[in-house]
Amino acid sequence: MAGMTSSARPHLNRRLAEFGTTIFAEMSALAVATGSINLGQGFPDTDGPEEVREAAVRALREGRGNQYPPGPGVPELRTAIAAHQQRRYGLSYDPDTEVLVTAGATEAIAAALLALVEPGDEVVALEPYYDSYAASIAMAGGTRVPVTLRPHDGSFRLDLDELRAAVTGRTRLLLINTPHNPTGTVLTRAELAAIAELAVERDLLVVTDEVYEHLVFDTAGHLPLASFPGMRERTVSISSAGKTFSFTGWKVGWVTAAPELVGAVRSAKQFLTYVSSGPFQYAVAEALALPDSYFAEFRRSMLARRDILARGLAEAGFEVFVPAGTYFITTDIRPLGEKDGFAFCRSLPERAGVVAIPNAVFYDDREAGAPFVRFAFCKREEVLREAAERLRAM
Repeated sequence: MAGMTSSARPHLNRRLAEFGTTIFAEMSALAVATGSINLGQGFPDTDGPEEVREAAVRALREGRGNQYPPGPGVPELRTAIAAHQQRRYGLSYDPDTEVLVTAGATEAIAAALLALVEPGDEVVALEPYYDSYAASIAMAGGTRVPVTLRPHDGSFRLDLDELRAAVTGRTRLLLINTPHNPTGTVLTRAELAAIAELAVERDLLVVTDEVYEHLVFDTAGHLPLASFPGMRERTVSISSAGKTFSFTGWKVGWVTAAPELVGAVRSAKQFLTYVSSGPFQYAVAEALALPDSYFAEFRRSMLARRDILARGLAEAGFEVFVPAGTYFITTDIRPLGEKDGFAFCRSLPERAGVVAIPNAVFYDDREAGAPFVRFAFCKREEVLREAAERLRAM
Protein backbone atom coordinates (compact mmCIF):
# COMPACT_ATOMS: atom_id res chain seq x y z
CA MET A 1 0.00 0.00 0.00
CA ALA A 2 1.14 3.53 -0.70
CA GLY A 3 2.95 5.19 2.16
CA MET A 4 3.90 1.93 3.88
CA THR A 5 7.45 0.70 4.21
CA SER A 6 8.51 -2.83 3.36
CA SER A 7 11.43 -2.72 5.79
CA ALA A 8 11.13 -5.05 8.72
CA ARG A 9 13.99 -3.35 10.52
CA PRO A 10 13.06 -1.99 13.98
CA HIS A 11 12.67 1.76 14.24
CA LEU A 12 15.21 2.14 17.03
CA ASN A 13 18.87 2.29 16.05
CA ARG A 14 20.49 -1.07 16.83
CA ARG A 15 23.11 0.63 18.95
CA LEU A 16 20.37 1.68 21.37
CA ALA A 17 18.27 -1.48 21.19
CA GLU A 18 19.41 -2.69 24.61
CA PHE A 19 18.36 0.56 26.28
CA GLY A 20 14.71 0.99 27.12
CA THR A 21 13.17 3.72 29.23
CA THR A 22 15.66 4.72 31.90
CA ILE A 23 15.05 3.15 35.30
CA PHE A 24 14.93 6.60 36.87
CA ALA A 25 11.85 7.55 34.88
CA GLU A 26 10.17 4.25 35.72
CA MET A 27 10.81 4.43 39.45
CA SER A 28 10.00 8.14 39.76
CA ALA A 29 6.67 7.50 38.02
CA LEU A 30 6.05 4.66 40.46
CA ALA A 31 6.77 7.01 43.37
CA VAL A 32 4.15 9.47 42.09
CA ALA A 33 1.59 6.76 41.40
CA THR A 34 1.90 5.27 44.88
CA GLY A 35 2.59 8.43 46.88
CA SER A 36 5.88 6.92 48.05
CA ILE A 37 8.98 8.67 49.33
CA ASN A 38 11.31 8.86 46.33
CA LEU A 39 14.80 7.84 47.38
CA GLY A 40 15.49 6.59 43.86
CA GLN A 41 16.33 9.47 41.55
CA GLY A 42 19.13 11.68 42.80
CA PHE A 43 17.54 15.09 43.11
CA PRO A 44 17.16 17.17 46.31
CA ASP A 45 13.72 18.00 47.67
CA THR A 46 14.73 21.60 48.48
CA ASP A 47 16.31 24.30 46.34
CA GLY A 48 19.85 25.50 46.78
CA PRO A 49 21.11 28.86 48.09
CA GLU A 50 18.66 31.75 47.81
CA GLU A 51 21.35 34.12 46.55
CA VAL A 52 22.05 31.77 43.65
CA ARG A 53 18.37 31.53 42.75
CA GLU A 54 18.10 35.31 42.91
CA ALA A 55 21.12 35.61 40.64
CA ALA A 56 19.19 33.63 38.02
CA VAL A 57 16.13 35.88 38.45
CA ARG A 58 18.35 38.94 38.12
CA ALA A 59 19.89 37.60 34.91
CA LEU A 60 16.44 36.92 33.48
CA ARG A 61 15.20 40.41 34.30
CA GLU A 62 18.32 42.08 32.94
CA GLY A 63 18.10 40.11 29.70
CA ARG A 64 21.35 38.22 30.19
CA GLY A 65 21.15 34.80 28.57
CA ASN A 66 17.58 35.05 27.33
CA GLN A 67 18.89 34.74 23.77
CA TYR A 68 21.50 32.27 22.55
CA PRO A 69 24.58 32.50 24.76
CA PRO A 70 28.05 31.96 23.24
CA GLY A 71 28.65 28.37 22.12
CA PRO A 72 31.44 27.65 24.65
CA GLY A 73 29.42 29.24 27.48
CA VAL A 74 29.14 32.77 28.82
CA PRO A 75 32.56 34.30 29.64
CA GLU A 76 31.58 34.94 33.25
CA LEU A 77 30.92 31.25 33.86
CA ARG A 78 33.99 30.02 32.01
CA THR A 79 36.11 32.41 34.07
CA ALA A 80 34.42 31.22 37.29
CA ILE A 81 35.03 27.55 36.39
CA ALA A 82 38.71 28.23 35.72
CA ALA A 83 38.99 30.15 39.02
CA HIS A 84 37.31 27.26 40.87
CA GLN A 85 39.75 24.72 39.45
CA GLN A 86 42.69 26.92 40.40
CA ARG A 87 41.46 27.73 43.90
CA ARG A 88 40.35 24.22 44.85
CA TYR A 89 42.96 22.08 43.11
CA GLY A 90 45.76 24.27 41.80
CA LEU A 91 44.82 23.39 38.22
CA SER A 92 45.25 26.24 35.75
CA TYR A 93 42.90 26.41 32.75
CA ASP A 94 42.46 29.12 30.14
CA PRO A 95 38.75 30.08 30.24
CA ASP A 96 38.81 30.91 26.52
CA THR A 97 40.35 27.69 25.17
CA GLU A 98 40.19 25.07 27.93
CA VAL A 99 36.66 25.39 29.37
CA LEU A 100 33.38 24.35 27.75
CA VAL A 101 29.90 24.76 29.26
CA THR A 102 27.41 21.94 28.56
CA ALA A 103 23.79 20.99 29.24
CA GLY A 104 24.67 19.23 32.46
CA ALA A 105 27.33 16.57 32.94
CA THR A 106 25.22 14.10 30.96
CA GLU A 107 25.70 16.08 27.76
CA ALA A 108 29.38 16.55 28.57
CA ILE A 109 29.81 12.78 28.82
CA ALA A 110 27.91 12.16 25.59
CA ALA A 111 29.78 14.87 23.69
CA ALA A 112 33.17 13.66 24.97
CA LEU A 113 32.51 10.07 23.93
CA LEU A 114 30.99 11.02 20.57
CA ALA A 115 34.01 13.22 19.89
CA LEU A 116 36.79 10.94 21.06
CA VAL A 117 35.55 7.40 20.31
CA GLU A 118 35.23 5.79 16.88
CA PRO A 119 33.60 2.47 15.91
CA GLY A 120 35.76 -0.38 17.15
CA ASP A 121 37.40 1.60 19.94
CA GLU A 122 37.18 0.09 23.39
CA VAL A 123 36.18 2.18 26.39
CA VAL A 124 37.05 0.83 29.83
CA ALA A 125 34.49 1.93 32.43
CA LEU A 126 34.14 1.22 36.13
CA GLU A 127 31.13 -1.01 36.78
CA PRO A 128 28.52 -0.39 38.13
CA TYR A 129 28.24 2.76 36.04
CA TYR A 130 25.77 5.59 35.57
CA ASP A 131 23.44 4.40 32.82
CA SER A 132 24.21 7.19 30.34
CA TYR A 133 27.80 5.91 30.03
CA ALA A 134 26.72 2.73 28.28
CA ALA A 135 24.32 4.57 25.98
CA SER A 136 26.89 7.20 25.05
CA ILE A 137 29.54 4.58 24.27
CA ALA A 138 26.99 2.75 22.13
CA MET A 139 25.99 5.89 20.24
CA ALA A 140 29.67 6.54 19.49
CA GLY A 141 30.01 3.00 18.13
CA GLY A 142 32.51 2.03 20.79
CA THR A 143 32.74 -1.17 22.78
CA ARG A 144 32.42 -0.87 26.54
CA VAL A 145 34.71 -2.99 28.68
CA PRO A 146 33.55 -3.04 32.30
CA VAL A 147 35.91 -3.34 35.24
CA THR A 148 33.80 -4.25 38.24
CA LEU A 149 34.08 -2.65 41.68
CA ARG A 150 33.43 -5.42 44.20
CA PRO A 151 32.44 -5.40 47.87
CA HIS A 152 35.38 -5.65 50.24
CA ASP A 153 35.51 -4.74 53.94
CA GLY A 154 32.37 -2.61 53.85
CA SER A 155 32.93 -0.75 50.58
CA PHE A 156 33.27 -1.36 46.85
CA ARG A 157 36.90 -1.45 45.69
CA LEU A 158 38.75 -1.32 42.39
CA ASP A 159 41.05 -4.20 41.43
CA LEU A 160 43.96 -2.47 39.72
CA ASP A 161 45.23 -5.73 38.21
CA GLU A 162 41.82 -6.25 36.61
CA LEU A 163 41.92 -2.70 35.27
CA ARG A 164 45.33 -3.24 33.69
CA ALA A 165 44.20 -6.54 32.17
CA ALA A 166 41.18 -4.84 30.60
CA VAL A 167 43.37 -2.53 28.52
CA THR A 168 44.15 -3.91 25.06
CA GLY A 169 45.55 -2.57 21.83
CA ARG A 170 42.03 -1.42 20.93
CA THR A 171 41.51 0.61 24.11
CA ARG A 172 41.03 4.29 23.34
CA LEU A 173 39.78 5.72 26.59
CA LEU A 174 39.28 5.15 30.31
CA LEU A 175 35.99 6.43 31.74
CA ILE A 176 36.53 7.09 35.45
CA ASN A 177 33.93 8.22 37.99
CA THR A 178 35.06 9.36 41.43
CA PRO A 179 33.30 9.95 43.79
CA HIS A 180 31.53 6.97 42.31
CA ASN A 181 27.81 6.67 41.58
CA PRO A 182 26.17 4.36 42.62
CA THR A 183 28.55 2.78 45.15
CA GLY A 184 29.81 5.90 46.92
CA THR A 185 33.42 4.75 46.54
CA VAL A 186 36.10 7.44 46.44
CA LEU A 187 39.27 6.31 44.68
CA THR A 188 42.36 6.73 46.83
CA ARG A 189 45.45 8.70 45.94
CA ALA A 190 47.32 5.44 45.30
CA GLU A 191 44.55 4.14 43.02
CA LEU A 192 44.43 7.38 41.05
CA ALA A 193 48.23 7.38 40.72
CA ALA A 194 48.09 3.84 39.33
CA ILE A 195 45.37 4.84 36.85
CA ALA A 196 47.49 7.81 35.77
CA GLU A 197 50.55 5.62 35.28
CA LEU A 198 48.52 3.17 33.19
CA ALA A 199 47.08 5.95 31.02
CA VAL A 200 50.52 7.43 30.37
CA GLU A 201 52.12 4.04 29.75
CA ARG A 202 49.45 2.97 27.24
CA ASP A 203 48.87 6.47 25.82
CA LEU A 204 45.17 6.49 26.72
CA LEU A 205 42.72 9.35 26.94
CA VAL A 206 40.73 9.61 30.17
CA VAL A 207 37.28 11.09 30.77
CA THR A 208 36.56 11.73 34.44
CA ASP A 209 33.07 12.31 35.85
CA GLU A 210 33.58 14.39 39.00
CA VAL A 211 30.08 15.77 39.61
CA TYR A 212 30.22 14.78 43.28
CA GLU A 213 33.57 16.51 43.83
CA HIS A 214 32.21 18.52 46.76
CA LEU A 215 30.72 15.47 48.46
CA VAL A 216 33.78 13.63 49.74
CA PHE A 217 33.27 12.92 53.40
CA ASP A 218 36.82 12.41 54.65
CA THR A 219 39.25 15.24 55.32
CA ALA A 220 41.43 14.60 52.25
CA GLY A 221 38.77 15.94 49.90
CA HIS A 222 38.50 15.36 46.17
CA LEU A 223 41.60 14.54 44.11
CA PRO A 224 41.18 15.36 40.38
CA LEU A 225 42.92 12.85 38.12
CA ALA A 226 44.10 15.75 35.93
CA SER A 227 46.37 16.87 38.78
CA PHE A 228 48.50 13.70 38.58
CA PRO A 229 51.74 13.57 36.57
CA GLY A 230 51.19 13.22 32.84
CA MET A 231 47.41 13.63 33.05
CA ARG A 232 46.82 17.34 32.40
CA GLU A 233 47.06 16.91 28.62
CA ARG A 234 45.12 13.64 28.30
CA THR A 235 42.22 14.11 30.74
CA VAL A 236 38.74 15.50 30.03
CA SER A 237 37.40 16.53 33.45
CA ILE A 238 33.62 16.86 33.79
CA SER A 239 31.56 18.40 36.57
CA SER A 240 28.29 20.29 37.03
CA ALA A 241 26.35 22.67 39.22
CA GLY A 242 23.30 20.48 39.82
CA LYS A 243 24.70 18.27 42.56
CA THR A 244 26.78 20.92 44.34
CA PHE A 245 24.19 23.70 44.43
CA SER A 246 20.94 21.65 44.44
CA PHE A 247 19.56 23.05 41.20
CA THR A 248 19.50 19.86 39.16
CA GLY A 249 16.86 21.20 36.73
CA TRP A 250 19.12 23.97 35.50
CA LYS A 251 21.36 21.49 33.65
CA VAL A 252 24.62 23.45 33.74
CA GLY A 253 27.73 21.31 33.38
CA TRP A 254 31.25 21.85 32.12
CA VAL A 255 34.38 20.34 30.66
CA THR A 256 37.94 21.38 31.47
CA ALA A 257 40.77 20.00 29.36
CA ALA A 258 43.63 20.90 27.06
CA PRO A 259 42.63 23.02 24.02
CA GLU A 260 42.76 20.11 21.56
CA LEU A 261 40.46 18.01 23.72
CA VAL A 262 38.03 20.84 24.45
CA GLY A 263 37.92 21.63 20.74
CA ALA A 264 37.05 18.04 19.92
CA VAL A 265 34.30 17.86 22.54
CA ARG A 266 32.91 21.23 21.42
CA SER A 267 32.68 19.93 17.84
CA ALA A 268 30.29 17.21 19.02
CA LYS A 269 28.49 19.32 21.62
CA GLN A 270 27.52 22.04 19.13
CA PHE A 271 25.34 19.54 17.27
CA LEU A 272 23.62 18.25 20.41
CA THR A 273 22.12 21.22 22.26
CA TYR A 274 24.32 23.92 20.68
CA VAL A 275 23.69 26.08 23.78
CA SER A 276 21.48 25.90 26.85
CA SER A 277 20.60 27.38 30.24
CA GLY A 278 21.53 30.97 29.35
CA PRO A 279 20.43 32.90 32.46
CA PHE A 280 21.37 30.00 34.74
CA GLN A 281 24.95 30.19 33.51
CA TYR A 282 25.31 33.64 35.06
CA ALA A 283 23.87 32.36 38.33
CA VAL A 284 26.24 29.39 38.45
CA ALA A 285 29.16 31.77 37.90
CA GLU A 286 28.16 33.48 41.14
CA ALA A 287 27.59 30.14 42.88
CA LEU A 288 31.11 28.94 42.13
CA ALA A 289 32.45 32.06 43.86
CA LEU A 290 30.60 31.31 47.13
CA PRO A 291 32.90 31.21 50.17
CA ASP A 292 34.47 27.96 51.33
CA SER A 293 32.01 27.94 54.24
CA TYR A 294 29.19 27.12 51.81
CA PHE A 295 30.94 24.01 50.50
CA ALA A 296 31.89 22.91 54.03
CA GLU A 297 28.31 23.29 55.27
CA PHE A 298 26.93 21.50 52.22
CA ARG A 299 29.22 18.55 52.91
CA ARG A 300 28.40 18.55 56.64
CA SER A 301 24.66 18.62 55.92
CA MET A 302 24.87 15.69 53.50
CA LEU A 303 27.04 13.75 55.92
CA ALA A 304 24.37 14.10 58.61
CA ARG A 305 21.73 12.89 56.17
CA ARG A 306 23.91 9.99 55.09
CA ASP A 307 24.20 8.85 58.69
CA ILE A 308 20.46 9.12 59.31
CA LEU A 309 19.60 6.91 56.35
CA ALA A 310 22.51 4.49 56.82
CA ARG A 311 21.49 3.88 60.42
CA GLY A 312 17.84 3.39 59.44
CA LEU A 313 18.71 0.96 56.65
CA ALA A 314 20.94 -1.06 58.95
CA GLU A 315 18.19 -1.21 61.59
CA ALA A 316 15.77 -2.39 58.88
CA GLY A 317 18.06 -5.35 58.16
CA PHE A 318 19.93 -4.26 55.04
CA GLU A 319 23.67 -4.72 54.72
CA VAL A 320 24.82 -1.13 54.27
CA PHE A 321 27.89 0.01 52.37
CA VAL A 322 28.46 3.42 53.94
CA PRO A 323 29.59 5.74 51.13
CA ALA A 324 32.77 7.79 51.28
CA GLY A 325 31.26 10.26 48.81
CA THR A 326 28.19 11.16 46.65
CA TYR A 327 24.68 11.21 48.08
CA PHE A 328 23.81 7.58 47.49
CA ILE A 329 23.93 4.48 49.69
CA THR A 330 24.23 1.01 48.19
CA THR A 331 22.74 -1.85 50.19
CA ASP A 332 22.65 -5.63 49.93
CA ILE A 333 19.14 -7.06 50.25
CA ARG A 334 20.17 -10.68 50.85
CA PRO A 335 20.04 -10.34 54.67
CA LEU A 336 16.32 -9.58 54.17
CA GLY A 337 15.85 -12.91 52.41
CA GLU A 338 15.73 -11.16 49.01
CA LYS A 339 17.99 -11.61 46.01
CA ASP A 340 16.34 -9.87 43.05
CA GLY A 341 16.83 -6.10 43.21
CA PHE A 342 14.38 -5.43 40.36
CA ALA A 343 11.56 -7.35 42.02
CA PHE A 344 12.41 -5.85 45.40
CA CYS A 345 12.37 -2.25 44.13
CA ARG A 346 9.17 -2.71 42.16
CA SER A 347 7.39 -4.11 45.23
CA LEU A 348 8.92 -1.73 47.76
CA PRO A 349 6.46 1.17 47.16
CA GLU A 350 3.50 -1.05 48.01
CA ARG A 351 5.29 -2.77 50.89
CA ALA A 352 6.87 0.26 52.52
CA GLY A 353 5.97 3.43 50.64
CA VAL A 354 9.61 3.99 49.60
CA VAL A 355 11.23 4.00 46.15
CA ALA A 356 14.81 2.88 45.47
CA ILE A 357 16.85 1.89 42.40
CA PRO A 358 18.06 -1.65 41.59
CA ASN A 359 21.81 -1.48 41.00
CA ALA A 360 21.62 -4.22 38.37
CA VAL A 361 20.72 -1.54 35.79
CA PHE A 362 24.27 -0.21 36.22
CA TYR A 363 25.91 -3.56 35.34
CA ASP A 364 26.61 -5.42 32.11
CA ASP A 365 26.46 -8.58 34.23
CA ARG A 366 23.00 -8.16 35.73
CA GLU A 367 23.54 -11.14 38.05
CA ALA A 368 26.56 -9.45 39.64
CA GLY A 369 24.39 -6.46 40.56
CA ALA A 370 21.20 -8.36 41.36
CA PRO A 371 21.28 -8.18 45.17
CA PHE A 372 22.25 -4.51 45.43
CA VAL A 373 19.85 -1.58 45.80
CA ARG A 374 20.65 2.15 45.86
CA PHE A 375 18.98 4.80 48.04
CA ALA A 376 19.47 8.58 47.69
CA PHE A 377 19.88 10.64 50.86
CA CYS A 378 19.75 14.14 49.29
CA LYS A 379 16.40 14.75 50.98
CA ARG A 380 15.26 16.65 54.09
CA GLU A 381 16.21 14.99 57.35
CA GLU A 382 12.59 14.51 58.37
CA VAL A 383 11.88 12.74 55.07
CA LEU A 384 14.83 10.41 55.61
CA ARG A 385 13.68 9.61 59.14
CA GLU A 386 10.19 8.82 57.86
CA ALA A 387 11.60 6.62 55.11
CA ALA A 388 13.79 4.78 57.63
CA GLU A 389 10.79 4.23 59.88
CA ARG A 390 8.74 2.83 57.00
CA LEU A 391 11.54 0.45 56.06
CA ARG A 392 11.97 -0.75 59.64
CA ALA A 393 8.26 -1.48 59.79
CA MET A 394 8.25 -3.35 56.46
